[in-house]
Amino acid sequence: MFDLALSPVISVVAAVLAANHALAGAVGLPPGSSGAWLLGIFLLVIAVRAALVPLVVHSVRSNQARARALPQLSALRRTNEGTRDLDSLRRMRVEQRRIHAEHGVSRWSLAPALLQLPVVYALYRVVSDLTAGHAVGALDAGLVASASAASVAGLHLTSRIGQTLQQGPTAVLVLVGLAVLAAALSFATQRWFTLPLMDLSTQPASLGAVQHLMPWLAAGGILVAAAYVPVGLLVYWVVNNAWTFGQQALIWRYAPTPGSPAARRRHARRAA
Repeated sequence: MFDLALSPVISVVAAVLAANHALAGAVGLPPGSSGAWLLGIFLLVIAVRAALVPLVVHSVRSNQARARALPQLSALRRTNEGTRDLDSLRRMRVEQRRIHAEHGVSRWSLAPALLQLPVVYALYRVVSDLTAGHAVGALDAGLVASASAASVAGLHLTSRIGQTLQQGPTAVLVLVGLAVLAAALSFATQRWFTLPLMDLSTQPASLGAVQHLMPWLAAGGILVAAAYVPVGLLVYWVVNNAWTFGQQALIWRYAPTPGSPAARRRHARRAA
């Protein structure tokens, strides 16, 4: 049902990957070669993530607006704690709307982040289907067979760890290297750039502990999943996680959330 609803988005992403493969052939890479397909996947991730940049910028601005409004909203809630009078509650809602308007908080501030999810899922689905040998959209049976036949160091885009063990130590090292690189990029992004953008001082200690566990859980999840997914999907994870690493680094450096450790670090850097 979910895939059916997103079929137009999946079809567009598949068409972009097919076009990228054709472009790789046009610049001199043999059609159907591993280089052509790897470049196609690389360009697909870059194209989709670049198209999402305006939504990311809007989300960053929305997060900053909510963070700026948070102290006033928290004070308002404390002032009206335990209030049950309808007139007082009505005045509180009016004041909340005023604070939101003052700081530019939109009731649709979460929409950009939510709109990214279908596109990111479509990207994952297309690469997953291609490397699983399934035709999808413009990636017909011929192109899928071409991708399945492409290999690097004995590794096909459709290879999984069970097949890799039979292809020699070089193939195993390439697969393990891709998995470790994807996991390391995920861990570094969350540990260095995502956690410092959160102000956990006002959150329960249990929630803070969970947030600090997330980089380890995400990296561990990638390493476990690497035992079951095809190589082409690992390539996608590496490129996608590398983009996320760079994107979060820029946000951490130039647009940290007010009140977060990253914002305090930026203020100290400017004051030095």
